[in-house]
Amino acid sequence: MGPLRQPDDPTTWILIPIFNHAATIEGVVRQVLEVVDLPCLIIDDGSGPETRLALESLQQGSERVSVHRLESNRGKGAALRRGFRIARDAGATHVIHLDADGQHECADIPRFLAAIAAEPSALVLGKPVFDETVPGLRLYGRQLSRWVVWLCTLSFAVDDPLCGFRAVPLESTLRLLERESLGDRMEFEPGLAVVFQWTGLPVRNLATRVRYLEGGHSNFDGVRDTWRMAKLYGRLLARSLARLPGRVLRRRTPR
Repeated sequence: MGPLRQPDDPTTWILIPIFNHAATIEGVVRQVLEVVDLPCLIIDDGSGPETRLALESLQQGSERVSVHRLESNRGKGAALRRGFRIARDAGATHVIHLDADGQHECADIPRFLAAIAAEPSALVLGKPVFDETVPGLRLYGRQLSRWVVWLCTLSFAVDDPLCGFRAVPLESTLRLLERESLGDRMEFEPGLAVVFQWTGLPVRNLATRVRYLEGGHSNFDGVRDTWRMAKLYGRLLARSLARLPGRVLRRRTPR
C-alpha cells in the first residue's frame, strides 16, 4: 500500500514513545512511513546509547521523523504527555500513538485516520486481536484490567484499557490532563481511558492485530508497574463510588 497523502500542513501526527528498543524501532518507523505521509514524532524516554544512535540515524534519514529526548527515564505516561504537547503546540489536532517494540500493525494507521475523520472528538482505542504468540499471563492481566475499568466507568465503552495503539484528540485530552493526575508510567493509559469516558466524550474501539515478537522485551515491570496500576485503579474505584449517588439521582430525575 502506498502512502496515504495528506495536506501540506497535516493535523494528525504519529507519536512513538521509546525506551531502549534499538532492535525494533527502525522497522516500526519504516513501516509507518510506508503507510502514511505524516510527521512522525519519537519521544526518547532516556534510552541508552544504542537506541540513541538508531534514532539519530532515523532522524537524519527522513525529514518526516523528529526525535525529542528526555534526559532521564520518566516513564511511558510522561513521554506521551510530552508528545501530546509538542504536537499540539506545532498545530496538530490529533496524534496516533503506537509502541516501539513492533507489536502493533502499522497497516492499520489509515483505519485510525478514518475513525478520526468520522468522529474527531473521540478517543479511539486499539482493541487487540491476539494470535498464538500472546503469553497466557498477559491475557489474564488484561482481562482483570478490563473488569476493573468496566466497574470504574459502569459501562463497557472501554474494551481494552492497556493497548498502546490509539488515536487521541489533543485539545480535550490536554485540558483533561490539566486537572487529572494519572501517573507517569504504564498506569497512564488505562487511567486516561477511564477519565475520558467519565467526561462524557466518545470512546471508540478499533480491532487491530497485536503480536509478540520472538526474543522481544517489554518495559513493563511486573512488580512495580502492577503496583502502580493497582494504586491507580483503587483511586479510580473510590472516585467511581463517590460519583455513584449523583449518577443514580440523575437517572431518576424526570426530564
